[in-house]
Amino acid sequence: MTIATGHAAALQRADIKRPNVFQQMWASRADYLYVLPAIVVMLVVIAYPIYYTVELSFFKTPPGLQLRDKVFVGTENYSTILSSDVFWKVTVNTFIWTIASTLIAFVLGFGAALALHRDFVGRAILRAILIIPWVISAVAASYIWKWIYHSDFGVLGAVMVQLGLADRQPNFIDNVHTVLPSLIVVNIWREFPFAMIMLMAGLQTVPDQLLRAAKVDGASAWQRFWHVTFPHLRGVSTVTILLLAVANFNSFIIPWITTGGGPSNASHIWITHIYELAFGRQRWGVAAAYSVLLFAILMVLGYFYVKALSGNDKQEHGA
Repeated sequence: MTIATGHAAALQRADIKRPNVFQQMWASRADYLYVLPAIVVMLVVIAYPIYYTVELSFFKTPPGLQLRDKVFVGTENYSTILSSDVFWKVTVNTFIWTIASTLIAFVLGFGAALALHRDFVGRAILRAILIIPWVISAVAASYIWKWIYHSDFGVLGAVMVQLGLADRQPNFIDNVHTVLPSLIVVNIWREFPFAMIMLMAGLQTVPDQLLRAAKVDGASAWQRFWHVTFPHLRGVSTVTILLLAVANFNSFIIPWITTGGGPSNASHIWITHIYELAFGRQRWGVAAAYSVLLFAILMVLGYFYVKALSGNDKQEHGA
């Protein structure tokens, strides 16, 4: 009993002598000098724009006035956004764009990764061909597809007419009903190679010994995939889906260059609508409020992304 009491007292004395956080920081002050330039850059490039955007979202900036003439209106910009029919239409477009692009690109990338994981003649050439959409500039790809979809001179429409699938050139991006699906096709075409590359890297981590053992035990191809391959791809699949979702939610180039959000806001998503409000209509306060809402959603997605990465690290260390 005396030994236990003495040990507890020693621990208490050690806690008393332990330096606090500020003392530890002061003791390591020389180390912080090395990272000070990076911290300053982050404050200027990241922290200040975020602060200014949040501040600007509480002000009204009528067109024609300078930003220095802004008028404080509290939460009026947020209430204006939430009561706007255009906001809900753009929100629906954004979620359709994000969910459809992410899931279909992931599924196509998964299938391509599984196909290219096997050895066959010409695998390297096919892999290089499938990566082309991802390495092409998004601006160039947008202009290419804009001409492919052109209602008068588009290649796709001409082929459909020649094959008898249409009587005349279809209006892919000039029709409110088909413009968003047409843009989603372009986005999937450009993004599925990223999912393919990520999942091909994940397939390299699947132990061949487990697959051979499962095959010897009589497991079918589907059972080997579901019980051996897929569990090893769960972490990389989660990370890939989250990265695609963040990229799609914040996607700007393809919808803006191809359609500019038209016709009748049918292809507007949040980021393009924010750009039009800010630089087209000069409604800086409303655009800032939109940006704050978008930032909050992206922060939630970022939280799940970091959590997925932490889970993968724990699994690797546990293994």
